[in-house]
Amino acid sequence: MSGSVLFDAPGPNAIRRSRLLSIVFAVVAVVALGIAVYQLWLGGAFYQDRWDIFQDPALWFGARGLMVGLGTTLSIAGIAAVGAMILGVVFAILRNAYSPWVRVPTTVVLEFFRGMPVLLMMLFILIVFSTGAYWAVVWALVVYNGAIIGEALRAGMKSLPKGQRESGLAIGLTPLRTTLEIELPQALRIMMPIILAQLIVLLKDTSLGYIVGSPEIIRIGRQLVDFYDRQGGPYALSMFFVMLAIFLGINLTLSAIVRQLTKRMSRPRRGGRNLDGTPTAAIPLSTRALREIKDPQAETTRLPGSGLGGQG
Repeated sequence: MSGSVLFDAPGPNAIRRSRLLSIVFAVVAVVALGIAVYQLWLGGAFYQDRWDIFQDPALWFGARGLMVGLGTTLSIAGIAAVGAMILGVVFAILRNAYSPWVRVPTTVVLEFFRGMPVLLMMLFILIVFSTGAYWAVVWALVVYNGAIIGEALRAGMKSLPKGQRESGLAIGLTPLRTTLEIELPQALRIMMPIILAQLIVLLKDTSLGYIVGSPEIIRIGRQLVDFYDRQGGPYALSMFFVMLAIFLGINLTLSAIVRQLTKRMSRPRRGGRNLDGTPTAAIPLSTRALREIKDPQAETTRLPGSGLGGQG
């Protein structure tokens, strides 16, 4: 019996093979982990003198401490996330434009930004525009992730039924207003899990700022290792584990938040009513569009010559 329209439900033999492979991979993973721990023990990674520097408050809260580097990392990620969301919305609108004079150049720019490695973009911005390491990292992350988010939003708008756009045009909205008030809000809701996952990737990509000289946590940690190694080291491996724990803690927390938001957004809303008294699922239009349906006097005329807004 088919379990899905895309694939057949596995039979007894397939289930047995899957379980056997899972056991084999689990055993291999445990053995590999055991070998890694043994090698670390031989290298002295668990010796107490490899961890004594973390009792120094200056290492954490000094002028060049880990918390300063973490603050820089989070500030870069926060500014870049907001900029990437704004740029992504702009890219999605332009990429979905009716006029080819807008749509085609936007497509070329998007493909260029998506295909260019983030590190090369950081170096390009740093060298050409002389922005400084901090802002070179911020702008590179904004441009690259904005292109990715823009494509995600465009895909979300294209996945909507054609009736969504036609309903907006039928009540007199311009193509741009139809995109902004009807298609874009729904695309944001559909693609939000992908967008949030991309923002987590953005946070991890801030570590590339180490190469261009941005004072984020990886670079600060490397400088602290060099400083303490001159006083008796080696501390490189212990510092690596501390920074790994910091990044894992932040990323796992953000991933849990994303999962909760995804669950909440995937739940069907019950009992909601639109302005005209119909259930919320009956007419998935924006509030302003519903107001214009309810009040014909509020209907606006379509502006001539508007080239923005996707086609159905």
